[in-house]
Amino acid sequence: MTNTRKEKDALGELEVPADVYWGINTERAIRNFKISEREMPEEFIIALAEVKKACLLANIDSGDIDENLGKAILKAIDEILINNLHLDQFPVDIYQTGSGTQSNMNFNEVIANRANELLGHPLGQKKPVHPNDHVNMGQSSNDVIPTAMHVAALTALTNTLMPAVGNLMKSLDEKIKEFDGIVKVGRTHLQDAVPIPLSMEFNVYRSQVISSFNELQGTRDDLILLPIGGTALGTGLNASKGFSERVIKHLTKIAQFPFEVNPVLAEGIASHRAMVKLSGVLRLLALSCLKIANDIRWMASGPRAGLGELLLPENEPGSSIMPGKINPTQAESLIQVAIQVIGLDSAITLSEGYGSVLDLNVTKPLIISNILESIKILSNGISSFVRKCLVGIKPNLPIIQQHLDRSLMVVTRLSPVVGYDKAGVIARKALESGKTIRETIEDLGLDIDNLDELLDPSKMV
Repeated sequence: MTNTRKEKDALGELEVPADVYWGINTERAIRNFKISEREMPEEFIIALAEVKKACLLANIDSGDIDENLGKAILKAIDEILINNLHLDQFPVDIYQTGSGTQSNMNFNEVIANRANELLGHPLGQKKPVHPNDHVNMGQSSNDVIPTAMHVAALTALTNTLMPAVGNLMKSLDEKIKEFDGIVKVGRTHLQDAVPIPLSMEFNVYRSQVISSFNELQGTRDDLILLPIGGTALGTGLNASKGFSERVIKHLTKIAQFPFEVNPVLAEGIASHRAMVKLSGVLRLLALSCLKIANDIRWMASGPRAGLGELLLPENEPGSSIMPGKINPTQAESLIQVAIQVIGLDSAITLSEGYGSVLDLNVTKPLIISNILESIKILSNGISSFVRKCLVGIKPNLPIIQQHLDRSLMVVTRLSPVVGYDKAGVIARKALESGKTIRETIEDLGLDIDNLDELLDPSKMV
């Protein structure tokens, strides 16, 4: 028994491990791209399988592929889609050819070899099922890879991120209701400002998240347009008549999205503006998460030397050396997620700018791996923050009232009564003496009508 089998292509012969389903193209890629030890995301492989299945069914419909071969290929693909088998057979590094050709051929070889095995033939012979002639029939990496990119992004967006953002909105709604009627010191430039309702601050977060949610929904209109059938450069070379439409019909049923053929097939091959747009929305969502997490950890700072206005759930000890210390760890985790997503968006932006040259964008693996990474960590980061932090936040009412009682900026409401300059004098004297605005007014002997109402923080919001 030998541990390898010998395969041949236009460049010569190569030893391939005997027990794997991939072939010589994949083996060359493994040897030529030892870059990151990061394989293409499983979500992408699943999406590619869905696209390949739709292409196969389209070729069966048209009679372009033998029925027996078609059944074997279909069974091999369904072993991935239905039984989650063979997912360890896709070892190609993310940093490969920019068209994703190595990943496409990796898939073609795995399916062809498994189909041949099902038909009773040895691995590596490329017959009776051939990876290019049958599994890749009517296709090119140029159109298959971006089509799978759209399918993978739509699936991840719909199944993970949208529900996570929906839960975030729901939790913010609950906090807005819970905090109704609580007035606290507002802050600008990290300095005390006029009073503000705590619910209003959380309404700001909710508004930003809703905006991102709606924009995420809008990106799906672009992602449903697919370049499949464009083959090489969008020319449609070697695809049978009506191939695009047949694939779209089957893919719509398989992936459960209302796909359409891109009216300019070459556009979805040469450029990836839809992905860049999605990444931009992910960046905006990340920025909103960054603000929410930062604001909450600032308001919860303390417990004695900080703002101390919010009480966060105590999830774990915060220090290996300082006993009893509790840190805002969920906020810190979400901040790191947001920073990473912003960085990934920068890489995607540059991928479109530098990769879209002439007739083919050559950064496809990087774009889709970054998109899927952003969606995954945002989904998980938001869900963790909501579950482990947001839902358990409580207002520290004694501290909120203490800050409010000592606030200098309640003097703002006196400006229309005593004038801006005199109100400024009152504020400065109160600061210097350490007294409240009310006490300072009394010390100055000022007689101001309706002073109780004027200095009531609840009347200022």
